[in-house]
Amino acid sequence: MVHTFYLLTLGCAKNEVDAEAMSSLLRADNYTLVEDPAEADFLIVNTCGFIEAAKREAIDAILDLAEIKQERLDKGEKAYLVVTGCLSQRYPEEIREELPEVDLVLGTAEYQLIAEECHKLWKQGSNQHLPQGRGSLEHLKTLHMPSTDRPYAYLKISEGCSNGCAFCAIPGIRGGQKSRPIEELVAEATYYGSLGFKELILIAQDTTRYGSDLYGKNSLVDLLKALLAIPDVPYLRLMYVYGDSFSDELIYLMASEERILPYLDMPIQHASDRILHAMRRRETQSYMRELFGKLRANIPGLMLRSTVMVGFPGEEETDFEQLLAFVEEIRFDRLGSFIFSPEEGTLAAKMEQQVDPKLAQERYDRLMTVQAQISENASKARIGKSYPILIDGVEENGPFFLGRSYGEAPEIDPQIYILAQKPDLEIGDIVECKIVDADTYSLTALTVAQDW
Repeated sequence: MVHTFYLLTLGCAKNEVDAEAMSSLLRADNYTLVEDPAEADFLIVNTCGFIEAAKREAIDAILDLAEIKQERLDKGEKAYLVVTGCLSQRYPEEIREELPEVDLVLGTAEYQLIAEECHKLWKQGSNQHLPQGRGSLEHLKTLHMPSTDRPYAYLKISEGCSNGCAFCAIPGIRGGQKSRPIEELVAEATYYGSLGFKELILIAQDTTRYGSDLYGKNSLVDLLKALLAIPDVPYLRLMYVYGDSFSDELIYLMASEERILPYLDMPIQHASDRILHAMRRRETQSYMRELFGKLRANIPGLMLRSTVMVGFPGEEETDFEQLLAFVEEIRFDRLGSFIFSPEEGTLAAKMEQQVDPKLAQERYDRLMTVQAQISENASKARIGKSYPILIDGVEENGPFFLGRSYGEAPEIDPQIYILAQKPDLEIGDIVECKIVDADTYSLTALTVAQDW
């Protein structure tokens, strides 16, 4: 019997890779993916559980799918609700007790079991399995094709994290860092290249420490060199890099290899040395200032993105002012921010001097107001300049193509709206375009007609 499944994934790109692997495993076992959850025998939600807002989103999604499941049951049809990912890893028993609509709970070490456990569920009518272990690479060992028409693919190079930041629940959810062998990643990248993907985005909890657990040293440079030997992939992009392990060798490689996009997503979390120390971060403000100067001096046109946190326990006004001043000084092209959330099982959740949520929100608003102007100025400085742009899609109900230059990562950075002066433009094309307008959250470009 052919079963249907609907798969909703929440959270970061790393979660998306896990969902793609589950989808591939199910399809290989004769399950059919459907876009309408009302048509699915198995309603699967791959959850995020990193911070409070993500947990609320996941619970809302589970309840929404539970309603659809009940509608099918009311019609006399069979349907099952499956929860996977970070939330299920953190709170498996709570999900069982408080969300009885859920039929199966799988953790972060069990994605490879999805088809097997769904089969048991269909056959037995119930499955009381609860997550065992944390974090696994097993589901990534089989080559899988993303079920999408986008021209880029994520390459998840490791799982888990061993840094132990005071605020972060990831080690408790995903376990310590587990890196994938270079040979395995090269094989996957070669496969993506053969499928026509134009950009590979390297992701991990800490990309710059790739290989330290497997090879005894940070091996991102070795991995990049191996990937650069694959001729079929035009672009490589680095996400989630960390400053304390960013080597001069990596800077040189990025500066000398055009296929490694001059773009870095480097979360710093704060700029007050006192708060950084309390967070158990290894960087200092002076170190970061020197690193960003070195990066910009050596990598032409570098686009810098970062993430910071406000409201960490003990954050005083002077600490926040240091963060604000540092952001104004460094002038990140893009910056994300979030308000501290006391997560169970983390050191920071037990710290004294918790910051009042209203004050934290005020600081967040002040910071993002300053950053909005910085980002808008950075975008407007690109007006009149031309860039190769990868066409990702077409605007719904509009005349524009949608694309990205080297300076935009998918989903988190502004989109480029493209008016084509070239006929027969297609998704996956890389075209030279001139930026003609820009604001904080979007850019507009024209294809450069003479290039055709």
